[in-house]
Amino acid sequence: MERTLLLVDDEENILAALTRVLRKEGYTILKAESGDQALVILSQCQVGVIISDQRMPGMTGTEFLTKAKCLYPDTVRIVLSGYTDLSSVTEAINQGAIYKYITKPWNDELVRADVREGFDRYEMKMENRRLVTEVKEANDILSSINKSLSLEAIKKTDEARLSLQVLRMSQAVLEEMPIGLLGIDPHGLVVVANKAAHRLLGNEYAGLVGIQANDVLPHDLCKFYEEEGMGEWVIINLPSNERVSVRYLNLHSLSPSQGAMLFLIPLTHSEFNKES
Repeated sequence: MERTLLLVDDEENILAALTRVLRKEGYTILKAESGDQALVILSQCQVGVIISDQRMPGMTGTEFLTKAKCLYPDTVRIVLSGYTDLSSVTEAINQGAIYKYITKPWNDELVRADVREGFDRYEMKMENRRLVTEVKEANDILSSINKSLSLEAIKKTDEARLSLQVLRMSQAVLEEMPIGLLGIDPHGLVVVANKAAHRLLGNEYAGLVGIQANDVLPHDLCKFYEEEGMGEWVIINLPSNERVSVRYLNLHSLSPSQGAMLFLIPLTHSEFNKES
């Protein structure tokens, strides 16, 4: 960061003397011969440290620095004064308009040290402001992300609730259908068996779900399943003396689901009251 110093004094020899003291410090040094002129420079340039003489015509140093504080509060303000001006300077210090004062005649090394300290203070203010801005921006981003995540979570929750409702309704519909339904996973395990399937197969086949199909299904039905269907519809006599038309459906040909479905339709249904 470039260090810009503003010197304000109505006496050219004082400005020249201060410039000689501070020239080797590497500062960009601006000069003004009055408070009004200094305010114009401050409106045009980013100044870190100001040194102003107290006794100037039109506007005293403390008056100028008080205005500078209101307009450019981050600047570090130093007043140059004689002992006779200490009361007014002290009041300005108490009001926060002045960071430090240098008495005349000054000590060159102390002036250099005070100005270096002033720039360190100014740069710390700037860094703190930058960090505060970055933290605020980060918080704004996090807040926006959290809001988006909350909305997404609400959306996902609503979708999950809807999916659950659809699943429950689907299960209820399948369970109450008059057609027997048997779902068998890729490993041959019965995973779906609705009320109609249990009724058609008879009491001895209760509790089909979770059992290997070839261990529990009637012989003809098991053979039909293992051969993956024999034509569109096949009529099978069940142990319960029910005659059903059976169809095999391979699920992976229709959807990402794996396994198969067996449809068992009693021939008493009008659409299947013929054997062929």
